[in-house]
Amino acid sequence: MDELIRAVTVAETPDQMVTAVKNLAATKDPSAIPTLIAVFGYNNPEAGIVAAAALTQLGEIAVPQLLDQIDDYNYGARAYSIRTIAAISDPRALDILISTTLTDFAPSVRRAAAKGLGNLQWQKLDISASQIAINRALETLLFICEDTDWSIRYAAIVGLQALAKVAIVQSPIFAKLQLMLTNDTEKAVRARVQLALAQ
Repeated sequence: MDELIRAVTVAETPDQMVTAVKNLAATKDPSAIPTLIAVFGYNNPEAGIVAAAALTQLGEIAVPQLLDQIDDYNYGARAYSIRTIAAISDPRALDILISTTLTDFAPSVRRAAAKGLGNLQWQKLDISASQIAINRALETLLFICEDTDWSIRYAAIVGLQALAKVAIVQSPIFAKLQLMLTNDTEKAVRARVQLALAQ
């Protein structure tokens, strides 16, 4: 394992890096998690995608380290981390997904977080905790439905559509979607609302 980790850190070309990350990912070993997260900051998109897929496969065991190691300075690394956290769907990510959805300067990162908010595995929380968490996600998604960036509103609809599978919040979601269908100025957003309402 040490040799595979070392191969990632000493890779001299982008191709060597990708090969080393693929070899490390193939082990599916939790001890690879810190190195896989570090790959997000190496400015190698192909290696970043491989690392993200490997961490997503490892699942909830990777979540604490992903949350601890989010890079506030490197936009690319942060984007991979948020997308990976969203894909794993662990409800422990709720706080970071909410704050990212609301405040991140990068629209693509905000979109990934918004979509992730709708897909969290609420059943992993007890009933009272899950209701509080679901309501916080709902409040955040409803708020960004008013965002000036149409792509953020679009992502909010994707998140709301997923969240609508939870019975306790269906009525405010459908009310909001109906309002957006009438009032939103962006054709792509209205089309996405129609798709959500048809589900």
